[in-house]
Amino acid sequence: MKLHEYSRYDATGLAELVRRREVTAVELARLAREAHDQVNPTLNAVVEFYEDAESVPGSDAGPFGGVPLLRKDISVTEAGRLYECGTRLYRGFRPNVDSYFVERARAGGLRIVGRTTTTELGVSALSETAMCGITRNPWNLDRTVGGSSSGSGAAVAAGIVPIASASDGGGSIRIPASYCGLVGLNPTRGRISGGPNDQDPGHGIVRSFVLCRTVRDMAAALDVLSGSYPGDPFLIRRPERPYVEELSQPSGRLKIGVALSSWAELKLDPEIRDRVAETAKVLEGMGHVVEEIDQPFSASDYREVIAGSTYFGRANLDAVASALGRKVDETTLENINLIFYERAKHLPLSYAEKIFEHARKIRFDVAKAVQDFDILLTPTMPCTAVRHDAHSTENMSVDEYLTLDAVGFCQYLGVLSVTGQPSVSLPLFCSTEGLPIGIQIVGRFGDEATVVRVARDLEQAIPWTKRRPPVFAGITG
Repeated sequence: MKLHEYSRYDATGLAELVRRREVTAVELARLAREAHDQVNPTLNAVVEFYEDAESVPGSDAGPFGGVPLLRKDISVTEAGRLYECGTRLYRGFRPNVDSYFVERARAGGLRIVGRTTTTELGVSALSETAMCGITRNPWNLDRTVGGSSSGSGAAVAAGIVPIASASDGGGSIRIPASYCGLVGLNPTRGRISGGPNDQDPGHGIVRSFVLCRTVRDMAAALDVLSGSYPGDPFLIRRPERPYVEELSQPSGRLKIGVALSSWAELKLDPEIRDRVAETAKVLEGMGHVVEEIDQPFSASDYREVIAGSTYFGRANLDAVASALGRKVDETTLENINLIFYERAKHLPLSYAEKIFEHARKIRFDVAKAVQDFDILLTPTMPCTAVRHDAHSTENMSVDEYLTLDAVGFCQYLGVLSVTGQPSVSLPLFCSTEGLPIGIQIVGRFGDEATVVRVARDLEQAIPWTKRRPPVFAGITG
């Protein structure tokens, strides 16, 4: 198999070739390395491609048997492998346990061949860190990939691997999906276990999953990675059938709420609004009932929740620093995280109760506002990928960060992390500048099945799988 052939397959397609013995897992790992060597110097998406990638473990029997996967360098761990979270504070850290995510991925046939860049401690919707530098967008090297699953987004979009791990608290799967032309699902809270060390990550806001290129890969990954374990705080009802079987099921007639207005201070780009309206017309043409909805929550409530979750996430950094023989200061943390860390030390216990009340109010307000709808249709991002020099968290105050980055850029995303609903960004369109535009489909809590079916319908109605960015393995140079 040649590199240009490898890079055009999705994960399901590569696994089928392995099953038919037309290619081996070792050959796929070598092709992933070749793709990495060709495009990563331009993109800076992969922080480490394993020297032993051709011999890493993975089942031959799973639905992704033999397929290479890159791991986002935060949220999920491999025993004995580096886990640095995009920060100098964690430099050289090697955990001693495999995440359940990693165990399930290997059982499903995926071979983890390296680590991808991430923003420091998962903060920021951009793609630059003091530790790793800038991760560039294969659609336009001057534009951000989006964070915090930056390297995973760039690597999959550029054809290094067909699938990569990602995680999402304020939008960190869906942002790079939108900016890089990928499928990015944030599953229902509790669908994917964070165990054994972090079974409710981000105090219930963060979930791990993957970035990929096709809906069938998304469905198969749900089947592989879903499942609860002892100690998980949520036990989600198992689906009626495997998600890959939902791909052949009818969608029925759905009531769809569509968002066509801004949900925060950062205004919605008119071109993106038009593409959401166009998607709504397509869904109406399929027989669904579409009705415009107003903003279903208070942006100020969400601002408080995202601030609180960030403060909570910095509360254990002294223990981390002590264990690694370091100090928390400007040599180990970027400015925005250092400010959050220093402020977190002075917050009263009553602050937690305040944040939990804001989160409760968001869940109630959204549930009440959208209870009559089967799914929601929204923009993923209010704008296309911004230039690298447009904003920087290094120069932002906390107020600026919360207003622009955490709330402004993520106005359609983070609220759904709080409510726990499944939501997927689909790469339905490109802008007049040739940049991807993601459209978000949101399901009821626990109902990924409907999301899968609607995503399949839109993939068929507005195909995207043959689009390729200018920087793509096998065709670059």
